[in-house]
Amino acid sequence: MLSRFQSIISKLVLICLGIFTSVVLIQMGGFLTLNYLKPEPVLTILVLLCAIIFVGAIGYLLYRIRDDDKNLNRLILISMLFIFLIVALIWLKLVPQTQVSDFKTFWTKAPKALAGKSIFSYDNDYFAKWAYQTGFLVYVMTVVKIFGEHVFAIQFLNIIYQVLILYLTYLISMQIFNKVKVARLTVFVLMIDLDWFALNSQADNQYIGMLLFMLTFYLIMQDKYWTYILAGLTLAIGSIVRPIGPVVIAGIIVYGLLYLFISKGKFSWMGIVKVVITLVIYQMIFSGASLAIKNSGLNSYGLTNRDSEWKFVVGLDANSSGSYDQGMVNRFDLKASRNKMSAKEYKVIHENVNNLNATHGWLKLFWQKNRTLWAGRSMAIDFTGFDTIHSLKMTNLVKLLGYMGSVILIVFSWIGSIRLFRLKLDNNKIFLVILPLMAYAVVQLLIEVQGRYRLEFLPIVAILAGLGLYSCCDFIKLKRETK
Repeated sequence: MLSRFQSIISKLVLICLGIFTSVVLIQMGGFLTLNYLKPEPVLTILVLLCAIIFVGAIGYLLYRIRDDDKNLNRLILISMLFIFLIVALIWLKLVPQTQVSDFKTFWTKAPKALAGKSIFSYDNDYFAKWAYQTGFLVYVMTVVKIFGEHVFAIQFLNIIYQVLILYLTYLISMQIFNKVKVARLTVFVLMIDLDWFALNSQADNQYIGMLLFMLTFYLIMQDKYWTYILAGLTLAIGSIVRPIGPVVIAGIIVYGLLYLFISKGKFSWMGIVKVVITLVIYQMIFSGASLAIKNSGLNSYGLTNRDSEWKFVVGLDANSSGSYDQGMVNRFDLKASRNKMSAKEYKVIHENVNNLNATHGWLKLFWQKNRTLWAGRSMAIDFTGFDTIHSLKMTNLVKLLGYMGSVILIVFSWIGSIRLFRLKLDNNKIFLVILPLMAYAVVQLLIEVQGRYRLEFLPIVAILAGLGLYSCCDFIKLKRETK
């Protein structure tokens, strides 16, 4: 009975995943047509064909290389990671060193904080209302303290994190599918996505957070008491530097209830105990870090979020399709007290909800937000300032090339999600990465969205894409052998 229940739930999760990837595929097709094929059909088709040939050729080569030699497997993986490292360093030479947007806030505040200056001026300032960002500020301060005010230090660390993310993606793919070729292709489709790695030039907390969350998944997959303890540590540090921990925790809890508590057709209380160990360790470290920041005098609010309403003010705004809008910002006096600001935010949220109810606009808003987050450009290249030192023609070409990486991930992750229905796996570990992905996709339907917010979950999308590309290569090989 329990096994059947678990099987039904698993199929429902895969159905939801299939619907999600199908929607993203359709939205990607619309975005590509509207923004690229119609304005510049010749260039777009040429770049798309080149991308297909490149991915097809390299992907099939990686597929055809034997996988029964451990030394050869290591050599291929190390070679791929080394190539990525070189390309990522070259990318740093192509973009300005200037920090922009929120990244500039972290970079400019860190030296001042080290000098003993306050990180906020009034109770509605950046680090006052979003105190949870202080965790990453401490990281930036540490980098500046060790290496000085040299932005290359934080950029190079980002590249190291990216290399480690690629390696972890390989390991997690192996844990799930136990196929070296799938793992190779997973690394390949992620490493060529410029939209994913472009932000390494900025003081961005997404890469270090991504690394720690991926490490958390890998540790839980080992299913040993000491790895659950370490998972609590990595989950806590990841949440401190990149505050999306609750979404990851939600996915882990559901996974624990469905696949650890129910094991081999029986209830396993030890499965729940393991997850509880991770969560207790997480809570102790996170709370301790918040208290330490308070006591240090760096931020009297610790790691709290004192302006959670703002995400809904923007996220439920039909006029901006749930994205950042300066017109909405202009409605507020940003230097008003937190109480006045909060009251105004609640009022605007009610206005947004009433407007959506009156116009029956919920479905349209969700569709537009999903397209912005998952199907369009990640806008990562826009946040690098690439256009400030290169021509408009070159900038548009690089943005198109960057988006081709996203197109590849979207197409093959869709194929991978469909392939999962017919794939018989020896374990349920795939659900440990799928459930947080789906939780994040749902949460983002309500709060503010930006294309770059998907970066943390692209390694998971790449795992599906690696399976999809492997399935295509398998199909081609079968057809060739049949002929």
